[in-house]
Amino acid sequence: MNEEKSKDAKYVKMTETPVSRLIISLGIPTTISMLITNIYNMADSYFVSQVSLSAGGATSIVFGIMSILQAFGFMFGHGAGSNISRMLGSRQIDRASKYASTGFFSALICGFLIMSVGLIFLEPLMRLLGSTETILPYAIDYGMWILIAAPAMTASCVLNNILRYEGMATLAMIGLTTGGILNMALDPLFIFTFDMGIAGAGLATALSQYISFCILLSMFLMKKTQSRLSARLAAGEPRILGDIIITGLPSFARQGLNSVSTMVLNAQAKVFGDAAIAAMGYVGRTSSLIFSVGLGIGQGFQPVSGFNYGAKKYSRVKKGTLFTLGFGAAFIGVISAVCFIFAPDIISLFRTEKEVIEIGSEALRIMCVFLLFLPISVVGTMLFQSIGKSISALILSCLQSGAVFIPLCLILPSFLGVLGIEMAQPVAYFVSALVSLPMTLRFLKSLPKDE
Repeated sequence: MNEEKSKDAKYVKMTETPVSRLIISLGIPTTISMLITNIYNMADSYFVSQVSLSAGGATSIVFGIMSILQAFGFMFGHGAGSNISRMLGSRQIDRASKYASTGFFSALICGFLIMSVGLIFLEPLMRLLGSTETILPYAIDYGMWILIAAPAMTASCVLNNILRYEGMATLAMIGLTTGGILNMALDPLFIFTFDMGIAGAGLATALSQYISFCILLSMFLMKKTQSRLSARLAAGEPRILGDIIITGLPSFARQGLNSVSTMVLNAQAKVFGDAAIAAMGYVGRTSSLIFSVGLGIGQGFQPVSGFNYGAKKYSRVKKGTLFTLGFGAAFIGVISAVCFIFAPDIISLFRTEKEVIEIGSEALRIMCVFLLFLPISVVGTMLFQSIGKSISALILSCLQSGAVFIPLCLILPSFLGVLGIEMAQPVAYFVSALVSLPMTLRFLKSLPKDE
């Protein structure tokens, strides 16, 4: 009886709480989680950069592996979560558990496969990701531990997203932030106190990822969620795996193209030396931190959108979209302005070489201007993905992540030198916004009245 009351209370919360308040209440824990995650990525870069310039460049190389792991993790996580929110919105709780179980075990198996293949071909993989001869030894030491953490990283993405889509972003935040804070504490201990160098940073990341995974899993074992995890449920209907993959494909495309984009960026920057690779890596970390604010609020919007679309409360979907777009643009605008002003100081936190600071500050300032267009494509992508319109979400994800950036990054340096590398991603954000805005507005206009 108590369980039924709890389910009814969650339904009322998701369908009757004022939209703006609900999105913020779900978005703030997610934003905190993403900020902590990005801060500990920056902390990794900071502590490793104290070892040497080449070691700092290695974090940019290995970031490509993390993007691959996130591609699969988010594909299964967003694919399962989107379906779960719509199932819960239409009160199909048993079916929601099938999506949760299938997504979780698929991501876990995928993580083990990537770990096994990656460790076997570790050196060729690091070269493929753009490593120079001087960076290679550091990339191998760091990348080995990231691959060992692969199963935890992919499966945690699913657990985190299920909690978010069920409207329990605070529980997801606890798991992610605990791992992030632990990573920041262990970095200096392993790197400097235990004199492990860059391998210490990798070990700190691997340990924190597995601890975060255990905390997230405990939420399900203690039955704090409506959906349940079971190997039996995961093996029940192959069609469910297809639904998850199709719905999660935009996330896979976004993260997968990010990985390819990182490889292309590093290969193009390699022409200008280790300083360019390191500088662009630091800019990427900083812009990801800014991006996480808009993405965090957007991920607070996703469960609201999916749940209410499933409940046929279309006016709340429309209100939520417009609110998230305005709020995200204002928030990112303020942070981007601060980073634009203090760009040289931010880059000098990592390295003090003149060339690194010059390349990094110019690239960061350009990025800050164009980040103002990012919320348009992010909100559009998340709207379409949360309600199951995968093709529209896939198109916007590809434009935002690599379909425009990769050709620009290959072409522009021939004419503009290192400035071409700095301009490629910002211009890609602008183009994706131009495509996303009319698609989103047209869809909102087509929504029927509430049933």
